[in-house]
Amino acid sequence: MAVYTEVAFAEAAALLHTLDLGDLTELKGIHGGIENTNYFVTSERDGATLEHVLTVFERLGFEQLPFYLQLMKFFAERGIPVPAPAANAQGEIVLTVQGKPAAVVVRLRGKSDLSPGVAQCEAVGRTLARMHLAGRDFPLSQPNLRGLSWWNETMPEVLPYLTEAQAQLMRTELAYQNHVAQSPAYAALPRGPIHADLFRDNAMFDDGELSGFFDFYFAGIDTFLFDIAVCLNDWCVLHDEDHDGSLDTPRSLALLSAYQSVRPLSAAERSLLPAMLRAGAFRFWISRLWDLHLPREAALLQAHDPSHFERVLRARVRDTLALSHLLRDSAVQPGPAVPA
Repeated sequence: MAVYTEVAFAEAAALLHTLDLGDLTELKGIHGGIENTNYFVTSERDGATLEHVLTVFERLGFEQLPFYLQLMKFFAERGIPVPAPAANAQGEIVLTVQGKPAAVVVRLRGKSDLSPGVAQCEAVGRTLARMHLAGRDFPLSQPNLRGLSWWNETMPEVLPYLTEAQAQLMRTELAYQNHVAQSPAYAALPRGPIHADLFRDNAMFDDGELSGFFDFYFAGIDTFLFDIAVCLNDWCVLHDEDHDGSLDTPRSLALLSAYQSVRPLSAAERSLLPAMLRAGAFRFWISRLWDLHLPREAALLQAHDPSHFERVLRARVRDTLALSHLLRDSAVQPGPAVPA
């Protein structure tokens, strides 16, 4: 759990009043996450109990927040299950807490499923595809701030903490990803707003049904394929200490087939899925190394283990042929490219 900004009960209560969310009854720090300060806030209004999440943003600035919050509002209005942000009397959804940008969003029902099966992966695949299709009309633009440019900037900062074998893997993979990004196939990939961090703990299930995706604060305009790869790398691998990073075939096929039942992958996407799976693993390996070795102060902070995604990356490099077979065996054949 990370709490960088201590929010007093009275301060949170006053904020809820400006949002017409009633009287605060409980304020509780949220376990998990290392980027922002998060609290569950429970209030009472007209005899009803309301549940929201208060987020104080520690790295993102006021100029960046409109993209994320307007994206969530946009998706919610189009029936995509995401937490809608609350607005004050002036219609503002970017708020201020202790001089920092903040937001209050609806709390989704249920809890995260950290041991998902085929059914959960199917639900995630279908909803992710619906979200991608809906997002093509989103009018705002902001790049994926943890994309290739950030990887190039951050690698020199984490290299001193690596063994020679790890450093060699990082240099080789980053060179490969820079090469892929210059290819015609990459230029042809459909793009739009993506979540970019859709791990198991960023989705909720209520009585076995997917109730929504949340934590869009790494979102940006990028390839839809990268979003799919991030999901596969978290939802479809084992997470015990002895795992080798390999994809679980039944769950992977379930997620890919369900996704393609809504939005079939283009030929360029099918050809580059192995490369994007490597990109997704690389992104979280380098960011976890950065969080571990170059941390910020927080009231409570536990960095995620970087070695997990090092193993996932090594497995993706090793299993390129098997990943091609996974695409061949998915239920839907190549479809036309979706306009970016």
